[in-house]
Amino acid sequence: MSSLFRSTAIVAALFAGVASLAGAAIAQDKVITHAQGETTISGVPAKVLTQDWAVFDNLDALGVAVAGVPSSNAPSYLADKIPADALQIGSLFEPDFEGIAAAEADIYFVAARSAAAFETSKDIVPTVDLSVNNTAFISGIEHNITLLGEIFDLQDKAGELNAALDAKVAEVTAAAEGKGTALVLVTNAGKLGVYGPDSRVAWVYNEIGMPSALDSVKDGDHGGDAVSFEFLLEVNPDWVFVVDRDAGTGENAGAAAALLDNELFNQTNAAQNGHIVYLDPQASYISMHGYQGVMLLLDQVLAGLNG
Repeated sequence: MSSLFRSTAIVAALFAGVASLAGAAIAQDKVITHAQGETTISGVPAKVLTQDWAVFDNLDALGVAVAGVPSSNAPSYLADKIPADALQIGSLFEPDFEGIAAAEADIYFVAARSAAAFETSKDIVPTVDLSVNNTAFISGIEHNITLLGEIFDLQDKAGELNAALDAKVAEVTAAAEGKGTALVLVTNAGKLGVYGPDSRVAWVYNEIGMPSALDSVKDGDHGGDAVSFEFLLEVNPDWVFVVDRDAGTGENAGAAAALLDNELFNQTNAAQNGHIVYLDPQASYISMHGYQGVMLLLDQVLAGLNG
């Protein structure tokens, strides 16, 4: 083979390789459809930021490393999963946009409390909003797990997680059958409220299928639909699931149990039969749309129903 022929062949091979690599890079571009539209990303993101603990929960469940996290309200069940060198990128409601820009990340996730940041952050870094509709709670979490699996090429792992969640929901649903009515109570600074089928713990009613002891509930953002002990005795639920908001926000752990140690409440069917389940306050209030958090809560409900 002549040297000229060899040189020509080498050059042709190099051009073919470059063309192949360029084609692969173009093929890796993905258009992600999310709660606030579409976002294009290039390849598999390497440096990841999130302003939401539920999203961090989901990323951790998939085994995705996170470089930047909120600077406040970390749920205790996630505490040992947060990298020691993680960037602090602002609170759940107030992102540090300068810090986010300086991080030069490949992708930034917002959701729920931080969703309003999207309009600003989308011009800084590719941003995806993973907010979940509470009326389709479990399917919303599974949708996000599936979407994250596609973003990070972890489709098989995402499928395994969703199958496990489906199985857990089916197990709890079977345990709840015929157990009577339920109320999800939220205690907040000495006040009582009820969470209903549009709330951050809506899955108790909508997916597990426990009928609400109340026909109509007007959910508040924080404290639920305000009720009195007299009203609770009148409604007389068979089961009560408690969210201690004070403990969830790190203010006063144990406040819910003290508040519910009440003469009227102790006359309800739930109290008389020991059917009171205290839910993990941070998983149910701070990171309510997180995969690991909802699995934790489902296990708590299951243990209560089978106890």
